[in-house]
Amino acid sequence: MSNRTILITGGAGFIGSNFIPFFLEKHDTVSVVNLDKLTYAGNLGHLEEVKNNERYKFVQGDICDADLVRAIFKNEQISDVIHFAAESHVDNSIEGPETFIKTNINGTFTLLEGAREHWLDNSNSAKKGFEASRFHHISTDEVFGSLGESGFFDENTAYAPNSPYSASKASSDFLVRSYFHTYGLNVITTNCSNNYGPKQHDEKLIPTIIRKALKGEEIPIYGDGKNVRDWLYVQDHCLGIDLAFSKGKIGETYVIGGNNEHSNIFIAQKICTILDEVYPKKTGNYSEQITFVRDRLGHDFRYAIDATKIKTKLGWQSKWNFDSGLRETVSWYMNKYQQG
Repeated sequence: MSNRTILITGGAGFIGSNFIPFFLEKHDTVSVVNLDKLTYAGNLGHLEEVKNNERYKFVQGDICDADLVRAIFKNEQISDVIHFAAESHVDNSIEGPETFIKTNINGTFTLLEGAREHWLDNSNSAKKGFEASRFHHISTDEVFGSLGESGFFDENTAYAPNSPYSASKASSDFLVRSYFHTYGLNVITTNCSNNYGPKQHDEKLIPTIIRKALKGEEIPIYGDGKNVRDWLYVQDHCLGIDLAFSKGKIGETYVIGGNNEHSNIFIAQKICTILDEVYPKKTGNYSEQITFVRDRLGHDFRYAIDATKIKTKLGWQSKWNFDSGLRETVSWYMNKYQQG
C-alpha cells in the first residue's frame, strides 16, 4: 500500500479520530487527507497526536460539496476513500431527518461520483495508476432492522431499516453497491455493531451514563432498559476496517461485531459498579441514579452480529474483552469530565 493518498471522510468524528492515528502508525508510507465538516460531532482535539504528521492533512468541508470533492481528488491525487462521514444519532434523525438524507445519501453519492470520475476512464476500465483504487464505505448493523430474542445479523440478512437514520444508511449502502455492479468501481462495505471507547460524543449512551453519574444527576435509560446491543470496542473496529480495506474482496460486505451482547440496563449498572470501585460517592451507590424514561420512537429491540466471515476470510478477531474495554472507556471519560 505504498505511497497512497487516502481520503478519509468524517475523520474528526468518534470512529474516524480513533482510526486515523491507528492507520498512519500501521502504514508508514500512506498519506491521509481528512475531510470533515466539523459539525457538533467532530472534534479536532481528538486528532492532536497526528496534526503535525507530514503524512496528514485536514480539510474542513462538506462531502455534499461536489466542487470541493472533485478538487480534493484532483489536487491530492486521491488513490482511495475510507468513508466514515455520516449523521449517526438516531434521536436526532427522529427530530430532524432532513440532514440525514442530505449527508448520508447525497454525500455518499457525491463521493462516489468523485471517485468514479477520478479513477475510471469509463465503466469497468480504470485509469493508469488507479487500478487498485478502493472505496471503503463504513455502515451500521441498524440497516438490518431489529432482532427478537434470538438470531444474528450476517452479510446475507435482508435490509429492514426502522429509523430515518438507518434508512439513510441503507440507501447509501445500496448506492455503493450499485457503483460496483454498474461501473465496476472497487468498493467494499463494512457494517458494524455499536462502537464504544474514547473520543465518542457526549450524547451517546455510555458517555451519558458516565457523565450523569459523576454529576450526581439522573441516569436516563429508555423504556425498561432491556433493549440489547452488541458492543464493539472502537480499536477492534479500527483493526477490522484496516483488514477489510487492505484485504477484503472487491464488491463484498463484511459485518463486524464485538460478540458482547448486553442490555442497556446491564451497561448502566456495570458502569455504576466500576465507578463505585474507582471513584466512590460519599454516600450510596451510583446505580441509585438510574431512571427509566419514555422509550425512543421505533426503538429496535436487539442487534447482534455473526462476524464469522471477517474472522475466517480475513483473520480478524477482537483483542479487547468487554470488561477491559469498558474500564478503559470509563477512565478516559472520568479524566475528560473531571478536567472539564
